[in-house]
Amino acid sequence: MVNVNSSFVKGAATLAITGIAARGIGAIFRVVLAAVLGDEGIGLYQYAYPIYSTLLVISTAGIPVALSKIIAEKIALNDYHEALRVFRVAFIILSVSGLIISLTMMLGAQFISVVIVKDLKAYYPILAISPAIFFVTIMASLRGFFQGQQNMFPTAVSQLLEQLVRVLFAIIMVVIMLPVGLEYASAGATSGATAGGLAGLLLLFFLYRRRRFGLFDLAAKQSEHSPERVGHIIRRIFGLAIPITIGGLVIPLISLIDLAVVPRQLLEAGFEIERARALYGQLTGMASSVVYFPNVIALALSMSLVPAISEAFALKNKLMVLNRTEIAMKMTLLFALPSAAGLFLLAEPITILLFNNAEAGYSLSYMSWSVIPLCFYVTTTGLIQGLGRPIVPALNMLYGGIVKTILAWHLTVIPALNVGGAALASVIGIAVAAILNINYVMKHTGWRINIREFILLPGISMIIMSVFVYFPFRLINTYGAALMTGGWLNAISTLFAIAVGIIVYGVTLLLMGVLNEDELRLIPYIGSRISKLRARFKIDRRQD
Repeated sequence: MVNVNSSFVKGAATLAITGIAARGIGAIFRVVLAAVLGDEGIGLYQYAYPIYSTLLVISTAGIPVALSKIIAEKIALNDYHEALRVFRVAFIILSVSGLIISLTMMLGAQFISVVIVKDLKAYYPILAISPAIFFVTIMASLRGFFQGQQNMFPTAVSQLLEQLVRVLFAIIMVVIMLPVGLEYASAGATSGATAGGLAGLLLLFFLYRRRRFGLFDLAAKQSEHSPERVGHIIRRIFGLAIPITIGGLVIPLISLIDLAVVPRQLLEAGFEIERARALYGQLTGMASSVVYFPNVIALALSMSLVPAISEAFALKNKLMVLNRTEIAMKMTLLFALPSAAGLFLLAEPITILLFNNAEAGYSLSYMSWSVIPLCFYVTTTGLIQGLGRPIVPALNMLYGGIVKTILAWHLTVIPALNVGGAALASVIGIAVAAILNINYVMKHTGWRINIREFILLPGISMIIMSVFVYFPFRLINTYGAALMTGGWLNAISTLFAIAVGIIVYGVTLLLMGVLNEDELRLIPYIGSRISKLRARFKIDRRQD
């Protein structure tokens, strides 16, 4: 079973590594952006993104995920010719929808800024990001083509290039446009998404021209083939894509609700409009961006799980489905737990380090705990989509979104809580969706929570790690104050505490035998070496 799962885990690891790199570049970008634009400029920048995200989901219509699922099924059944036909149909649909939605956003930018956002300065950031939808939509079809073959490399490298170009172009445009006005500088920042989307698309076209012939050769050699009607292919694509779209729309719509609810309720709580913008920027542009960083592992798993589970499901291999579910859930937990604890313990130092903004640590301290349910929601969504029931995560997030909206409306208006209330509402709302998803996965895969391996041992490891994060940070801050200035002292103590936490957590997991030998060998690049090291020191995994 190790060999059966190795490609799925390797694909997830490849996406995770490049995803972490891309998020790291994005974090640096946020630091620069916060320093140049300030809280109000970040707020203007964030005005454009919920709208962009919502329209992007509509333009792609869940087709890339449906595409990867159908292609994986066709390849599992050795029907290579149909896999290519499905891709061609999906590519045409996405090209047309991307163009229409991109033009709609561009032409409706003034209406959105005046009627929805109610801030005229949002016009230029929205306008500048509009063309990105066209490029990113076409790019999504090519990613779905490769992912359906369980080849995650093109997606990984295109994500990295897209982020690099986005950040570099945006920084250049911010510097050029800042003397003209804050709204123009924010538009320069959002225009980076357009440049990055174009760069990623060009790279994927290049890889497609070079790598497509393997599948084309297999299709040419296929002896028997009964082609499906184009209408049937379209119905199959949209039968999967529409529920995925509904699910994909829920999170952006929740962000739009935040855009409508949070600033409004902050004003209701007595804050001036400039102060409301700043607090909203801290919540969505700073705290949320940090919280979504650890989610890169869950996103990588989710992308890999859709074709991997689809393959197992098409082959009616229940053991493979169960095994891949167990691996994905354990990987999610082992990464999400320490991430949440670390962000909570170091909330203020992290926001000072990244944004030179201690106040944003307040939002992050609340938002940090959303890492755990968010990662589980994303991972289980990939599992459920692979099982062919994409509407389920959509409905579950809808229920969570309703809970979040009700709580945000009542908690944000409390002056003592303000954006902390909105953050707390997010944690609870996402937890509702995650719990419902997990319950569905348990019911339909046969996976069960092992209390000792899934809760007790990881929980103890997290507590030990937290001790080794908190006290070194405090010690360095206490005794280093006489040697370094505040900024350098905070940076060194924070980074040192994070490094110690990672090492202690990893060693604790190893010593407590949380991962068995098969699971260790699945870890690309280093898993076999860790396994040999553990055997050398006779660290045996304890049995239940």
